[in-house]
Amino acid sequence: MQHPHSEVSEKLDILEHGAPINGKPQTSNRRLYMQLQVFTGVTDIDGITKELEQSNLDAALYLDANDPHGIGIVFLTEAPNLFVTDIRSLLNSEPFDLLDHRPELTMLGRTYATGYEPDLEHALIGRPKGNVLNPDLNWAIYYPLRRNGAFARLDHKEQRQILMEHASIGRAYGRENYAHDIRLASYGLDVNDNDFVIGLIGKELYPLSRVVQDMRKTQQTALYVESLGPFFIGKKIWGKSEK
Repeated sequence: MQHPHSEVSEKLDILEHGAPINGKPQTSNRRLYMQLQVFTGVTDIDGITKELEQSNLDAALYLDANDPHGIGIVFLTEAPNLFVTDIRSLLNSEPFDLLDHRPELTMLGRTYATGYEPDLEHALIGRPKGNVLNPDLNWAIYYPLRRNGAFARLDHKEQRQILMEHASIGRAYGRENYAHDIRLASYGLDVNDNDFVIGLIGKELYPLSRVVQDMRKTQQTALYVESLGPFFIGKKIWGKSEK
């Protein structure tokens, strides 16, 4: 008889899974981490750009549309250690140490797979990095969201139907090159216990705002999202990737 407190030995699978190719599973242990850091009190944009350029970090610099003295910086890396080493050192040096940090707008998340991606590596690394650093896509809206417990209690089929409605809007905007999305999981990575960080990237600001408006009508947003925001809205003035 099995002891009531004994555990069944089972190997955990924490890989990312995409759609099978020719019957063979796609798996990956790669993930792209992205962090948004926001500051105000900026007087020397050129100095900030120079330091970012010399840092050799993958990053994008935005002017804050809602703060005439504000900026946002998105850092991208597959190595989260950089957040507490190179990135931390950079933000504690001049000219960043002279700025006023806005921690309420800090966002951190990781890319993840849904199990349906035809090209898993592109979905996890290439696509989100390409969207952020694309020189033709300069406007961005970033925000966190948290679902309520009712969504988690739905069965898998119901969840998928609700998510498909949501995703179809995003795909429609992407096909027309109006808006491209970035989906990051932030479970355990957010001080406010948010589930996701969403980035909307495009050539113009209006379509990004319109996506948010259209998403409000979906079941997921109307019934199963507990909180949205705060929102950071910015226009990219510099971006760099080493790869």
